[in-house]
Amino acid sequence: MKRILSVVCAATGGLVAPAGAWCLQESPMAWEGARILTMDGEAIEQGVLLVHQGKIVAVGPAESVRIPEDAVRRDVSGKVLMPGLVCTHSHCGQPNGGDRSGPMHPGVRVLDGFNVRHPSIQKAQAGGVTTANVMSGSGHLLSGQTIYVKFRDGRTVEDLVIRGESGEVLGGMKMANGTNSRRDPPFPGSRAKSAALVREKFVAAQEYQRKRKAAEEDPEKQPPARDLAMEGLLEVLQGKRVVHHHTHRHDDILTVLRLSKEFGFRVVLHHVSDAGLVAEEIAAANAPCSIIVVDSPGGKIEAKDIALENGAVLEAAGVLVAFHTDDPITDSRLFFRSAALAVRAGMSRRTALEGLTIAGAKMLDLEDRVGSLVPGKDADFLVLSGDPLSVYTKVEETWIEGERVFQRSLEADRVFAVGGVGAGDDRVFSGCCYGPEEGADR
Repeated sequence: MKRILSVVCAATGGLVAPAGAWCLQESPMAWEGARILTMDGEAIEQGVLLVHQGKIVAVGPAESVRIPEDAVRRDVSGKVLMPGLVCTHSHCGQPNGGDRSGPMHPGVRVLDGFNVRHPSIQKAQAGGVTTANVMSGSGHLLSGQTIYVKFRDGRTVEDLVIRGESGEVLGGMKMANGTNSRRDPPFPGSRAKSAALVREKFVAAQEYQRKRKAAEEDPEKQPPARDLAMEGLLEVLQGKRVVHHHTHRHDDILTVLRLSKEFGFRVVLHHVSDAGLVAEEIAAANAPCSIIVVDSPGGKIEAKDIALENGAVLEAAGVLVAFHTDDPITDSRLFFRSAALAVRAGMSRRTALEGLTIAGAKMLDLEDRVGSLVPGKDADFLVLSGDPLSVYTKVEETWIEGERVFQRSLEADRVFAVGGVGAGDDRVFSGCCYGPEEGADR
């Protein structure tokens, strides 16, 4: 069943919905008969998911969900419904951060260097990724402020960003250590110097904070000149921004934990190739881990001991674990594969699926909005052809806040899932794929 709509949907930033899209802002819609993985309890067999105005209204067994008379009903028997995937570490949209002028750039914003038309966004939709932490690279000790986004079909980056209650763009702070940030001056040449430079910057931020507070308490005192870099670090010290820290080797991981404790900032450890060697210390620090799962050798030497068992080891230690794509390091279209490989290596199925959804949402402080199918949360969900951890399963549809952003049965969308002419082209305004001759003038 399909309605062909031509309406302006608020959730798409004012874009006219393309043919085949669903716009649920007017009428409720009920998906009936699927196996529903809510990530908030046991699976619901032959359940019902009711959505309206971009939010989840109800979810449960058929006999417990009242479907309004004006609802659009859809039979999805034999399918699997689950929350949209949350990628805690993505480079979709070709973001840029700090440059070679220095090793730390806390005032730099990914918001100002994000290509909303890049095809990586549509490919992420094809893989079921609905929410992501988009960040710049790890070639700096601190490369800038990340942004949390919904992979909508927006016209500008403003249509994708997730905002807080006061309207502020939400995001964290990207930091890194190890070999990536070690270069010729002004970059550090050793691990110890890397940590020393970070300490110097945070000490300066503490002093900046002290002067600002003193000026607020005493009108006769002159406040320090506005410093965007210090303001970024203050948000870290005040807990407003989580530090998302690239780190691989066991000693680098411990250095991050040491700095986090010393300056009191919240941290999510990313990659943690040597997690199995320091799992107890990570657990004792209550530091969540966002891990990457790769099954082929290569990359940097500090990741030589990365193991598929990392997820299982961290789970056993009681650490909150999520997965990330690091797209394009691993492809967003294959994100389910990360959880499947982790399960093969001993991680529990439940924790692995949570690692694709609610665990990542918690790391981004977005668990009250996304990551599970619970009434009141955003209607971000997937329609799958079968079990999410089966290699044969396909993402058939991806929905964000009650708007369908990917439908595999449509050729214009399917090309982003399987490849072909147009799959590597920047998205044109309509969201469709064109051949070289048709897209040459965009």
